[in-house]
Amino acid sequence: MRERVHVDLAERSYDIEIGPGLLTVAGRLIRPLLSRNFVAVITDETVADLHLDTLRAGLASEGIEMVSLALPAGESTKSWPHFTRAVEWLLEQKVERNDMVVALGGGVIGDLVGFAAAVLRRGVRFVQVPTTLLAQVDSSVGGKTGINAPQGKNLIGAFHQPSLVLADTDVLGTLTERDYLAGYGEVMKYGLLGDIDFFQWLEGNASRAAAGDMEARIAAVKRSCEMKAEIVARDETEQGDRALLNLGHTFCHSLEAATGYSDRLLHGEGVAIGCALAFEVSARMGLCSQEDPSRVRAHLNDMKMKTDLADIAGDLPNSEGLIDLMMQDKKVKDGKINFIMARGIGEAFVTSDVDLALVRQVLDEQLAAKG
Repeated sequence: MRERVHVDLAERSYDIEIGPGLLTVAGRLIRPLLSRNFVAVITDETVADLHLDTLRAGLASEGIEMVSLALPAGESTKSWPHFTRAVEWLLEQKVERNDMVVALGGGVIGDLVGFAAAVLRRGVRFVQVPTTLLAQVDSSVGGKTGINAPQGKNLIGAFHQPSLVLADTDVLGTLTERDYLAGYGEVMKYGLLGDIDFFQWLEGNASRAAAGDMEARIAAVKRSCEMKAEIVARDETEQGDRALLNLGHTFCHSLEAATGYSDRLLHGEGVAIGCALAFEVSARMGLCSQEDPSRVRAHLNDMKMKTDLADIAGDLPNSEGLIDLMMQDKKVKDGKINFIMARGIGEAFVTSDVDLALVRQVLDEQLAAKG
């Protein structure tokens, strides 16, 4: 019950392996990529307790020596101090240019370790071993790496493609319900941006996947990775189509900054709220029917996910403050925010021609409802 998705990027091409039990055979899958039987693994303390021994055994079965570093868990780890610690640790381990670094963890670890690999000795290879649903369907694929700045999320980084992605769907069973559903925000996004058939499949099967059905989980991860791989192959460095993957993210990133990148709002929760906001603004602009945002919100409610600003605990800035935070987004060009809007479910597009007064109105209404 394993699947493979190929990311076609000429000499930077690689495979995404999807299915249960991949940690136990990681040595067999990684060994063909090694110049010597040695890897340096960076993870976080939570993931280390759960999965590091399994990975170590999987590597040892093929005679691969492993050294490891466990960083603190949480979004705050995507910062200069922990990035510096990771790079200096890799140098202390005498990691060579032809060696392999392994990122074992969620999006925070994958982004930070990928960035460390990108700059270490001007670039060493790395393998993504994503341990959250969000990382398996999004951050581990496509080569975006980086850390956060006080001014905003992911503002410091580089494009650096992995050599292999191992998405072990067994590890999803160790996630809390909240963490799994946060990752589902990114899964749903793929249907909303470019595949209404996938969204319809999710309406009928996502609850089954959330309840632990392995076949449904593999299918959801595979289709998400296929869609991302197709877009990345067309636009590796986000000059055009790849920006579609940011559906919901302009709103999300401002909300994450407003909540201090804390557990008040997980990234995938922000994506879900951001997608609902993007469809609401699209409907008010006359781009799609009002039934579309209602359908998006209904599905989020069915999945017991956050849908509105009222679902975020604590105070938020006013609409002007949130829009100011959006102006720090990487997609701002010539002082204008590039939004991902929708002509319907499965029909997203990039535009800077968005009436900010409408955005402000939608935000004001939700903030008023929040009280």
